Amino acid sequence: MRFRSKYKVAVAVVAAVAVVVVPTAAISAQASLPATPAGWTLAWSDDFTGPAGTGVNTTNWLYDIGTSYPGGAASWGTGEVEKMTSSTANVFQDGNGNLNIKPIRDAKGSWTSGRIETQRTDFQPDPGKVMAVEARIQMPNVTGTAAQGYWPAFWMLGAPFRGNYTNWPSVGEMDIMENVNGANTVWATLHCGTTPGGACNETTGLGGSTTCLGSTCQSAFHVYRIEWDRSGVSEQLRWSLDGVVFHTVNQSDVDATTWANATGHGFFIILNVAIGGSWPGRPTRLTQSGVPMLVDYVSVYKSM
Repeated sequence: MRFRSKYKVAVAVVAAVAVVVVPTAAISAQASLPATPAGWTLAWSDDFTGPAGTGVNTTNWLYDIGTSYPGGAASWGTGEVEKMTSSTANVFQDGNGNLNIKPIRDAKGSWTSGRIETQRTDFQPDPGKVMAVEARIQMPNVTGTAAQGYWPAFWMLGAPFRGNYTNWPSVGEMDIMENVNGANTVWATLHCGTTPGGACNETTGLGGSTTCLGSTCQSAFHVYRIEWDRSGVSEQLRWSLDGVVFHTVNQSDVDATTWANATGHGFFIILNVAIGGSWPGRPTRLTQSGVPMLVDYVSVYKSM
């Protein structure tokens, strides 16, 4: 969820295409969590099976409120323009097994949206093992100029960030899925080191991208996953879309101190839809209000 300048041109191209607004009728989630694969154990999950119109389970999640963390950078450090709320207008379970995070513009042109993060901050692989974090998500079903400023994300921040809020990017950020302006593209990134520049090329980070195949990222659910592998001589991060790995970062890609500072601790998980910011650019009067990101489930697995 940070500015990455190399994508400016791509975003501008997306914003220039014709308006496409797709009806946002509910799409059913899976009946339950997928079966835990052989060789893995389910360490944590939320299937969002609460009654329609209810908020999230606050045993699992906490709401981020306003436009910044206490004492942290303004506009969540990205330049985004929305105010995050705990209102069930913005963050709610729909009764069909989905979490909805819905950005809304009011009559004055101001935006509200939702951002939640796990109560737990200890998600990391055990020594010699692998941890996988995945979610089944349908991005906001809007494209073209109607999607200008939309910025959905599924990501993790290093535990030392919570309560400090000024030590980014050294404590690590793993972006499992980001998308801007309704492009049929998934971006995945590790942020670490110092900014600007540094071992991790901040503020861009060490990133990769891919395209949703079959159905677009906006028109259907897809499974977004990161595997953090400590089973070998050195660690590796692997990002996949619908089971296909499209990006890796190896421990050897950065110096030992940078890697240790970024990964030597647990992480917490974040789901949000931002509006505007340095990456997607500001919304316009043509930006469609009220198109939610749908989340079927979030799961954390550990290898046996």
